[in-house]
Amino acid sequence: MFSLYNQSLSLLTDLYELTMAYGYWKRQMAEDEAVFHLIYRKKPFEGGYALAAGLESVIEYVENWHFETSDLDYLATLGLFEEGFLRYLSEMSFACDIDAVCEGDVVFPYEPLIRVKGPILQAQLLESPLLTLINFPTLIATKAARICSAAGDDPVLEFGLRRAQGIDGAMTASRAAYIGGGDSTSNTLAGKVFGIPVKGTHAHSWIMAFETELESFQAYAEALPGNCVFLVDTYDTIQGVKNAIEVGLWLKKQGHPFLGIRLDSGDINYLSQEARKLLDGSGFQEAKIYASNELNETLIADLKRQGAKVAVWGVGTHLVTGQSQAALDGVYKLSAIRKKGAKEWDYRLKISERMSKISDPGILQVRRYSQPDLGYIADALYNEGTDMTKGCEIIDPFDPIRKRPLDSSCTSRDLLVPIFRKGKCVYQRPSLHEIRAYARRELAQFDGGIKRFHNPHSYPVGMEKSLYALKLELIEKIRNQLDESASHS
Repeated sequence: MFSLYNQSLSLLTDLYELTMAYGYWKRQMAEDEAVFHLIYRKKPFEGGYALAAGLESVIEYVENWHFETSDLDYLATLGLFEEGFLRYLSEMSFACDIDAVCEGDVVFPYEPLIRVKGPILQAQLLESPLLTLINFPTLIATKAARICSAAGDDPVLEFGLRRAQGIDGAMTASRAAYIGGGDSTSNTLAGKVFGIPVKGTHAHSWIMAFETELESFQAYAEALPGNCVFLVDTYDTIQGVKNAIEVGLWLKKQGHPFLGIRLDSGDINYLSQEARKLLDGSGFQEAKIYASNELNETLIADLKRQGAKVAVWGVGTHLVTGQSQAALDGVYKLSAIRKKGAKEWDYRLKISERMSKISDPGILQVRRYSQPDLGYIADALYNEGTDMTKGCEIIDPFDPIRKRPLDSSCTSRDLLVPIFRKGKCVYQRPSLHEIRAYARRELAQFDGGIKRFHNPHSYPVGMEKSLYALKLELIEKIRNQLDESASHS
């Protein structure tokens, strides 16, 4: 396992990225410039938005991106590449510009999360690693934001380490869950690496290791008197609460707090209400009731509507796996190209029979508009170089009848910010705690309708009208070329 990470990760890519790179080099196109955009097409969890995450890993990956001798030796064994190409890779110095939305930004389908501009060979090789570094954490940060929204002001504890998809999945999920609003994690390595608060007490096995449940609680209290949240459902939950209270009274006499109990099975609503009565009746009004057991945002919201007396929610599998959606459907598409030394860009797009899969041309930017009493009101996707000083008109590309003027009286900001310039990082990285606070502030600026779990409101995102016209022009041009080619065949 350790050998996996104790080396260059430059081969963390699909083989076709390398074969295309070889083709560019072979055709003397390696230094031609290109622009790629990383977007997603479908809102995760049938919700109204996604919460961007993963940029920190992108920065670390790109800063350490180089081909070691062992990488090149391996590529040589494939029998696909000339020695000259491998030498080119060994001497290559990263030279791209990268712009990206900040971690914690709320993002919508077809908006670029990352824009890469630079030598086409380098920009192409970044496709697979950027997608894997952005797709999963964005999915999990979004899931965490939904769960935390359901929990309201109650803390959410992430403890999905044992259910995560491997070590990478566990570490990435812990960090992303914190960005999305989680308060702490059970993953102690994530606590060490990322500075996330860690929480945890004991499992059923601790209780089963003793003759009685009461003895196990007493033993734990004597060992860790400042960390006592007792798991009460190993045998009989109500009796477990009574045993926890008995040990809690002992703790109180010793001058230590009784932090609470955890429910991990059964009817959480009923058991939490009964446990609350017992705790309050014994003078432990401050002791909290924790709940776990296959929780998700829908179940948490339902338990709160029923009046469950849970104060802290422990969420594992559904959070760290993004259960109910296997992946974010992020893609990385070429949108512009020009010969080395040329001035004018040649805009490109991918054609499909479905409008939803036709890519957008240009060097794209997203401008977010807001009004003082309404928060964020709409986003405009536009081609850099477009005069936006007087506002713009946006068009829904899937329903061109829907148009919306956005005038200059609105406050606005561009979402894509400089991360790398000519291969050098120029971005001042915020701390993880700052990212988490930023995400919370940004989510609060959107109408609650987009945060609904069922039939969420659709936030207005449109193409600036000249960009939309460019897209239609290119679609028509390509289709005419295809018709002409077909007529000659």
